[in-house]
Amino acid sequence: MDNSLLPFFRPTGVVVIGASTSPEKLGYGAARNLVLSGYPGAVHFVAQKSGELFGRKIHTDLRDVPDPVDLAILIVPTQATPEAIEGCGKRGIKAAVIVSSGFREVGAEGAALEAHCVEIARKHGVRLLGPNCIGTIDTHLPLDTTFLQPPMPEKGGIGFISHSGAFAAAIVDWARGQGFGFSRIVSLGNQADVNETDMLSMLAEDPQTRVIVMYMESISDGRRFVRAAGEAVRCKPVIALKVGRFESGQKAAASHTGALAASDTAFDAAFEKAGVLRAETAEQMFDWARALENCPLPKGNRIGILTNAGGPGVIAADSLEHHGLLLARLDDSTRAALSAMLPSAANTHNPVDMLASASPEIYAACLKVLLQDENVDGVMVILPPPPMFKAEEAAKKIIEIIGAYDKPVAISLMGSMLVENAGNEFRTARVPAYPFPERAASALAALVKRTMDNRPLMIEPIVRRQASMTGMSADELMNAYGIPTAPVRLARDEHEAAAIANELGYPVVMKIASPDILHKSDVGGVMLNIRDNSSLRSGYMRMMKRIKALIPAVRVHGVYIQRQIPEGQEVIVGMVRDPQFGALMMFGSGGVEVEGLKDVAFALGTLNQAGAESMMRKTWAGRKLKGFRSIPPVDAEAVKNVLVKLSHLAADHEEIEEIEINPLRVLTKGAVAVDVRVKRVELP
Repeated sequence: MDNSLLPFFRPTGVVVIGASTSPEKLGYGAARNLVLSGYPGAVHFVAQKSGELFGRKIHTDLRDVPDPVDLAILIVPTQATPEAIEGCGKRGIKAAVIVSSGFREVGAEGAALEAHCVEIARKHGVRLLGPNCIGTIDTHLPLDTTFLQPPMPEKGGIGFISHSGAFAAAIVDWARGQGFGFSRIVSLGNQADVNETDMLSMLAEDPQTRVIVMYMESISDGRRFVRAAGEAVRCKPVIALKVGRFESGQKAAASHTGALAASDTAFDAAFEKAGVLRAETAEQMFDWARALENCPLPKGNRIGILTNAGGPGVIAADSLEHHGLLLARLDDSTRAALSAMLPSAANTHNPVDMLASASPEIYAACLKVLLQDENVDGVMVILPPPPMFKAEEAAKKIIEIIGAYDKPVAISLMGSMLVENAGNEFRTARVPAYPFPERAASALAALVKRTMDNRPLMIEPIVRRQASMTGMSADELMNAYGIPTAPVRLARDEHEAAAIANELGYPVVMKIASPDILHKSDVGGVMLNIRDNSSLRSGYMRMMKRIKALIPAVRVHGVYIQRQIPEGQEVIVGMVRDPQFGALMMFGSGGVEVEGLKDVAFALGTLNQAGAESMMRKTWAGRKLKGFRSIPPVDAEAVKNVLVKLSHLAADHEEIEEIEINPLRVLTKGAVAVDVRVKRVELP
């Protein structure tokens, strides 16, 4: 644990610098919350004018504040912040929350001031949270360093990290009465010093935190985050809501790989590598968190549905399938037990429809039978307002059964006024209830994903195995890592092309050699299956004429001659180096339609065989390797080997920015890189 961060959540004493006796000021709100929260440590106030606030003396000089004090809340004018940090350092205070705004978020002048604050803090060994943040909350100590309106959030097991103070404030208010509480909350602000990765590790080691949720707008150090998140996920679930999916003005890379690998794709791959669950919405993030905090994990993905109405049962079944879950196939003894207690018109197949007459006792009895079935890993109970009974009575009976079994149960509590009391029962019992089956299915899917995720530790140490290969051609680089290529030779005219073709042996492929043409087939710059000298010479002349007509100013160095590779399936494999996360590997449908189909999968970092296979399974191109209808099967193992070797090449050579093999021709035995592009950059 980074002990320098402890004062943000476990201080022995706190001082508010910029405290105020005016209720409309932030300095008043922070002072009020410290006192009302019941914080057991020392509380001190510093302001320009002496006096008293909440029964405590207001000091005019930080040097007069008595011990203990190891956390400062700075609510001072922006320009006065460096001096306040200097004062904290000299006083021996090792942590400070900077509430003030007007720093990097307002422009260059503010950024310079923020950098000056960091410089002073580091000189004195002071850790900074913010600026432009609302502070921290620990409900279990308790401690509230924010200026938010009381009361404090309810105690719970959800640790919440937010880049946005406003979002955090809204969630704190919304969460009241939702049936869940928080362990710790931290607003990061500008992250001049302490960032999301620091606090992620802090919450991972907090015994009161059972689930970590993160609202993220950016990331400070991608590789460090993935390592820390991978470690955190080993002991508790981490859910991220990363906003900014659709960035305008992104620089499009020249290759297919780079064009398809937008920065958000890298976040997806990073989260998957670390085992972080990525939520699409704030609502979904907390739906999942509630389930992960309060439900046991299922052993598999077979879900039973219990309902008193057919329509919601169908919605639930569709939703489960949408999230990759299976409708459990009920055991014969389960169906017999259900039939014995339900009307003859009821459905004892899954979804189990008890009909509208189902009483609270029937709900409980049927749920018990489902949970006893070894073919059922979890249950969704749908409870619209029962026509003949009160929903809260059914809720009480259901809760009794849930507590007796080590299987997850998610409630779809459909309705409003007539199910309000039932909702209160479920919230009190910490049983997750959702207004519609779709949200309950999503929560169950999060539980299953947590179960199924083997959570490998993410970034393997890179061992340099190869010396610099700066002078190597793309084919030579592939061959150095054991990736077979088709030999390519440059011919500067048709006579040289014919001589090379005779040396390689027909049939051959001819491709235009031009630094101005990236995708050769788009302009007729590729000819296949050339079988003799005559066809080669005439094809050469037609190709040159066509290309110069299309692109009059084109630079042409000649043509590349390559031996024709036998027929097989074509895929694309590649790598683009993401500035935050490093090597991002790609696999998908190859050839000319790669961008049109967008049948691609990405994965972060060095791959093993299992990682490569997982990528391939996500695409039609990967599944098709085993054969489909008239398409014969090819060597999928060879593709896995190429992906693994390519990922090691990328790890060994950070000067390589992009690699693309398109196509990789997959044969009955083996695979050959037909066209290889490598883009290098100069490292400092």
